[in-house]
Amino acid sequence: MTQDVKEIFGSPGGSLAAKVRTLAPTMTRSMQRVAEAVASDPAGCAALTVTGLAELTGTSEATVVRTARILGYPGYRDLRLALAGLAAQQQSGRAPAITTDIAVDDPIADVVTKLAYEEQQTLADTAAGLDTVQLAAAVGALAGARRTDVYGIGASGLVAQDLTQKLLRIGLIAHAHSDPHLAVTNAVQLRSGDVAIAITHSGSTGDVIEPLRAAFEHGATTVAITGRPDSPVTQYADHVLTTSTSRESELRPAAMSSRTSQLLVVDCLFVGVAQRTYETAAPALAASYEALAHRHRTSPR
Repeated sequence: MTQDVKEIFGSPGGSLAAKVRTLAPTMTRSMQRVAEAVASDPAGCAALTVTGLAELTGTSEATVVRTARILGYPGYRDLRLALAGLAAQQQSGRAPAITTDIAVDDPIADVVTKLAYEEQQTLADTAAGLDTVQLAAAVGALAGARRTDVYGIGASGLVAQDLTQKLLRIGLIAHAHSDPHLAVTNAVQLRSGDVAIAITHSGSTGDVIEPLRAAFEHGATTVAITGRPDSPVTQYADHVLTTSTSRESELRPAAMSSRTSQLLVVDCLFVGVAQRTYETAAPALAASYEALAHRHRTSPR
């Protein structure tokens, strides 16, 4: 990640908020209480000792320390420093966050504002948490792949189709599989030099895990794009790319909100591959554009 991107998306506060949103579903309830407390009141928690935060959240000192470590800090002292930094940012005059819960009777203008803010935050969280070492490794595998298979169901299946269409336009062989039977029968044909990508926000979708496992066992390079970095799908992934998602609501479940961050990761993969294969990718893109250009021209009257 470049310094500019780190400054935009990777500040202590932004990174901490992203980690809390991404990792909270994998924590115990007591650890969630600690994580929610530090995310909602960084200034107040920064002033507390480990004992004080444990008492505030009704947990133990050990739980506070474990939560700090899961969030990526060596210990509670480091977490307090990050919270103090976030508190300083908030006191500097930054505009308060928009409340993004959408009500049934919200005016459509408010819906647009809330969704736009939520999408922006989701993209920022994903960019802040994306492991660029893993991303670069996945790009390298895709750029040299004999063939790429992509698995996704439902909303993730739409993202799988998006990725394969992009790869096809730069002359690479790629297939998107939303039929679980077809996905498995194709996965067992993959070998070393091939790539298999599983896209699943929950990381526990059996119809996606099964073909990725088959591809993994047959020697293909495997990639998981998931919102749960410790989910079952990652057991069969050589490279894991973690996405973020906005908070779920009655009108916007995770299956819908996760698509934004998945598409960002897919775009990063595609651009990286296009860079690696530029000498062949650029002419292929130009040829595909020209082949369709006449369909977009206005017919003479």
